Amino acid sequence: MANERAKHLRKNQTNAERLFWRAVKVKRLNGFKFRRQHPLGSYVVDFICLEKKLIIELDGSQHAMEGQSIHDAARTQWLETIGFTVIRYWNDDIYNNLNGVLDEVLEYLSAPSGHLPPP
Repeated sequence: MANERAKHLRKNQTNAERLFWRAVKVKRLNGFKFRRQHPLGSYVVDFICLEKKLIIELDGSQHAMEGQSIHDAARTQWLETIGFTVIRYWNDDIYNNLNGVLDEVLEYLSAPSGHLPPP
């Protein structure tokens, strides 16, 4: 089921996801490989660098709602228990400061494993 959902989400990306994907696909970010809409357990994460166990989530305004933020926190906690670091950005960050977001992501990717800066 997560695989079908991932396939659907890849075909129906948000504008912010399209912008971020163009910036990181085909190892464009210092050679690090990202996958988009990747299933993990019962979840589908927006972007993942498996090599560094880094997940990037892009959030629209619906993620500010109380019920969604509780769900997001539980999801993040589960992903962290299986060894991933999760970084969340608002869609506005992608629209207004994509280069700054990419610089920050690259900082995480370039840090030695186990010594990632706090999200």
